[in-house]
Amino acid sequence: MPTLPSSSNPLTREPHKARHVAESFGADPELYDRTRPRYPQALVDRIIAASPGPDVLDVGIGTGVSAEPFRAAGCRVLGVDVDARMAEFARGRGFDVAVARFEHWNPGGRTFDAIIAGMTWHWVDPIAGAAKAAALLRRGGRLALFWNVQQPPSELAGAFADVYRRVLPGTPFAGTPRDPVAAYGRLLDAAAAGIEATGEFREPERWRIDWERSYSKDEWLEQLPTFGGHSEFPQATLKGLLSGIGAAIDKAGGSFTMRYAALTLTATRWESNPRKGQG
Repeated sequence: MPTLPSSSNPLTREPHKARHVAESFGADPELYDRTRPRYPQALVDRIIAASPGPDVLDVGIGTGVSAEPFRAAGCRVLGVDVDARMAEFARGRGFDVAVARFEHWNPGGRTFDAIIAGMTWHWVDPIAGAAKAAALLRRGGRLALFWNVQQPPSELAGAFADVYRRVLPGTPFAGTPRDPVAAYGRLLDAAAAGIEATGEFREPERWRIDWERSYSKDEWLEQLPTFGGHSEFPQATLKGLLSGIGAAIDKAGGSFTMRYAALTLTATRWESNPRKGQG
């Protein structure tokens, strides 16, 4: 996802402060829901197996993309999202959703067996968010933060980067990383530091599940405006971006296979207070 391309991008260093981007995804919830990639079932199964019960909180539930497979597996899912438009769409799919920033949300005394966040935890303050998660998780509960990291074929990665540099020169979007997994690794590092700072969790683990999906040109161009910040581009800029990306895909044969790495940072809340008896 080209909103977080490099360490020189301020979104990568402190993305949770870029509120205008974090709150831009609800411009077209139906398009977002229809086009965004899902998550590997193996990841969902692993999180559920590592959690002590079925009560799940989805931070940044959006339209329900990340929540749906957990509900389908029998979990009871509550969502919280900063965007009222996304929350309304998810409610239409039958989810109970609160509208609030997670760090400031009042849960009304509710606690959970697992807290998940799919492609959203970088919009949460890593320190305040981890502390909030610790307060809401039952003892032995599981925090699981995951991202789908795009890895396009090398020839298309270069062509896509050239288009961004031509259409959006001097912006963070023009700095597409050579190694997207490493770029997202910095987000996991920040999240891990926040988790460790609470003193409430066992040492975080990192999981990776590789998967892939084929896209036609039209399918990819339909998804592209849902990337972070893209809905705020002037129409002429977005048109130029779509034209350039479309031409690159045409040159590659009109379709391509996107490899994804589902990266997960996960930690279990201590079953008992690790500080008890200290001091």
